[in-house]
Amino acid sequence: MDSGQRNYLIITGGYWAFTVTDGAIRMLVVLYFHLLGYSPLEVASLFLLYEFFGIVTNLVGGWLGARIGLNLTMHIGMGLQVVALAMLTVPDAWLSVPYVMAAQALSGIAKDLNKMSAKASVKVLAGQGGQGGESRLFRWVAVLTGSKNALKGAGFFLGVALMEAVGFRGALAVLGAALLVVLILTALALPAGVGRLEGKPKFTQVFSTVAAVNWLAAARFFLFGSRDVWFVVGLPVFLYDVLGWSFLQVGGFMALWIVGYGGVQAAADRLVGSRHDGASARRWAWILVLLPAAIALALAQGWPAQTVLIAGLAAFAVVFALNSTIHSYLILAYSANDRVAMDVGFYYMANAAGRLAGTVLSGYAYQTHGLEGCLWWSAAFVLLAALCSQQLPRLPG
Repeated sequence: MDSGQRNYLIITGGYWAFTVTDGAIRMLVVLYFHLLGYSPLEVASLFLLYEFFGIVTNLVGGWLGARIGLNLTMHIGMGLQVVALAMLTVPDAWLSVPYVMAAQALSGIAKDLNKMSAKASVKVLAGQGGQGGESRLFRWVAVLTGSKNALKGAGFFLGVALMEAVGFRGALAVLGAALLVVLILTALALPAGVGRLEGKPKFTQVFSTVAAVNWLAAARFFLFGSRDVWFVVGLPVFLYDVLGWSFLQVGGFMALWIVGYGGVQAAADRLVGSRHDGASARRWAWILVLLPAAIALALAQGWPAQTVLIAGLAAFAVVFALNSTIHSYLILAYSANDRVAMDVGFYYMANAAGRLAGTVLSGYAYQTHGLEGCLWWSAAFVLLAALCSQQLPRLPG
């Protein structure tokens, strides 16, 4: 095993541990505050600062990683997550909406520092393994991205299981202690300065001057907005209020959706090969446009809602996962080694902005036009992602 593979496995392990805690926190907050009497929309509002600070963190984090090293920004993210977990262990009287939003904001900063660092590191490490760099890069991106989403879904289940076993605060303590151990082990195992530039880049350099990076970031904004516009509020409220599912059934379905979506991402190189360019992003985006529109039309025609949603969203998960994996590969392929941290930070800033837009629109669209309205918004966002993808070039060579 060469040094690139070894360090990739260490980073992936740390990313996995962080991701499990991220999924578990989300489910713990949703469940516990539902039990405290919060409405679904109030629960959704707890995550607004989580998404907002993802925009800021990705913009600043890429620049910071280029200055101090990606391994250090990854460990800062882990440390902030431990603090966020500890913040939520206070008595119920302290758990006001602003306080929980602040804790979630810290968790959002931690998550995006960790994600940006792990994914930018892949670009650096993939080049340390000799020949076959392009296929190796796509394969490593697919595994890292897919396993992350599968483990986030597993974190949903872990959060529920820990809450039932040791209670809300006990679950938070277990997760925080485990992540602290992982932080120490990865800090000892990784070399210093991964991805750090020799010079000190200026903050203005975080904004890319490469057209391909900018168009890909725009496509990413609309792609992830298309998911969260129905996923964050519209779907869980519809399943709970209209179809009469229990809260655990709703959480279980959404966890399984993320696990399945992550599994498709991890297997992307076997499903669609490992050589991709702008044409691949365009093709899969145009296919994805059809799915939310078809689900909305089927619901409007009175087809059985439960069957339509389960089948339709399963298909959406597969095509969306392939879109997302190709995007995650292209941002690394389009970026030069000497500014990969800043390009990845800029790109994931657009990703976070799309999630925030989708989160806000999900509540608005569901209140005004129901789940069908959320799905039409989703189709419109994917259409805009496809149009942005029309500008993506083929890779040189």
